[in-house]
Amino acid sequence: MENLKVKNLLDLDKTIAKDLFDGIEYPYEALPKIKDFIIELQKTLSDDFKEISEGVFVHKDATVMPSAYIAAPCIIDAGAEVRHCAFIRGSAIVGKNCVVGNSTELKNVVLFDNVQVPHYNYVGDSILGFKSHMGAGSITSNVKSDKTPVTVKTDNGKVDTGFKKFGAILGDHVEIGCGTVLNPGSIVGRNTSVYPLSMVRGYVPADSIYKKLGEVIGREF
Repeated sequence: MENLKVKNLLDLDKTIAKDLFDGIEYPYEALPKIKDFIIELQKTLSDDFKEISEGVFVHKDATVMPSAYIAAPCIIDAGAEVRHCAFIRGSAIVGKNCVVGNSTELKNVVLFDNVQVPHYNYVGDSILGFKSHMGAGSITSNVKSDKTPVTVKTDNGKVDTGFKKFGAILGDHVEIGCGTVLNPGSIVGRNTSVYPLSMVRGYVPADSIYKKLGEVIGREF
């Protein structure tokens, strides 16, 4: 369980949402708090943020293409780029210098600074750490097919989250290959790369390379 803790996955100095994690031990505990947190955080934003529609605040140095759809509540931080036909369904924080690409869909998420979800990604009920990147067509699956609460599979057994909706937690500097599916309750440790077309389930250790289910090797630096 130690590896699943916020302190071992995420650099909280790399997000405007740092206070969301106050008193939280495991990052997925923040998921049901995202919407209310955004609403309160919006009240404290500087004049550098403009409310482009009710409950949607965009930094003056961010770029939002006219064909993008953004629902409230949402905050888009400085330097972020929301490209054509992006679909942000609300309860989303898009961090500094993030890229939300064409046809990418976000829902109930926190993207730390410098995250890239640039091509045909679905990210729901998830938290993506600093400089994490999801390759083209990679998605989070956030609901189990039998609709039972999501568990996180670890080497020490399953961790019951109690949540019906929980996609993935990506640690800082995680690379997800094109076409990969992150099954409900996937947690990927810092500095880990996942091969394209992978099916990921449960916890993947930090500093590793995920080649396929059951084949994970240590990373050389």
